Amino acid sequence: MRLQKILTTFLLAITFQIGFAQDTSEFFTKTDTFFKTYVKNGRVAYKDIKANPESLNELLNLAKAISISKSDANTYQAFWINGYNLSVIKGIVDNYPIKSPLDKAGFFDKITYDIGGKNTTLNDIENKLLRANFPKEARFHFVLVCAGLGCPPIIGNAYLPNTLDAQLQKQTQLSLNNSNFVRLKGKKVNLSQIFEWYNKDFTQEGKSLVDFVNQYRKEKLDSNTKVGYYPYDWTLNETK
Repeated sequence: MRLQKILTTFLLAITFQIGFAQDTSEFFTKTDTFFKTYVKNGRVAYKDIKANPESLNELLNLAKAISISKSDANTYQAFWINGYNLSVIKGIVDNYPIKSPLDKAGFFDKITYDIGGKNTTLNDIENKLLRANFPKEARFHFVLVCAGLGCPPIIGNAYLPNTLDAQLQKQTQLSLNNSNFVRLKGKKVNLSQIFEWYNKDFTQEGKSLVDFVNQYRKEKLDSNTKVGYYPYDWTLNETK
């Protein structure tokens, strides 16, 4: 009897693991297809998604039942980065046509999404589920896309557990080598307000903002470069 119970428990555990692997695999595969279909050159085809919302709704329904431990860091982070970006798109589509996410009251801090076994806001995904659990990972700021043109551009692929670090690295490098994102003029550099709002994320262990930026730039800034910030562009990142 005891052996039978052990075998039953073991089989249930294996079945759960296989089912979980299938769920996450399906989510990542279909998310990748979705972004490849509706994202071009860092912009989103919101009008097309509004006309045919089935694939987005299917993804968010899949995401409802997925629960990932933060101990599986790459899968957890990839899931919630995709979840954030999909939820942002859902928020825009639900209110489309709209010119900016800020045109909808509570877009980031009041509207909730049923995802990952939680009912959560966009701000909570970013700040409580990602930044709070992985405080040293400042590269999140270059992959979480808020639907405004001031954000780093959204990519036409899903973030995947086995390629996550390379994707985080690539997107951070692309942003910080983009002359429109890091605006250098003489002895002064104007940075996105992301660096002002989340200053502590970029200045850990005694680093300056210039130190952080230089980690990813080909042409390094002078260490004495003065830092300022340019206004954030909340215009919708919609395909033209």
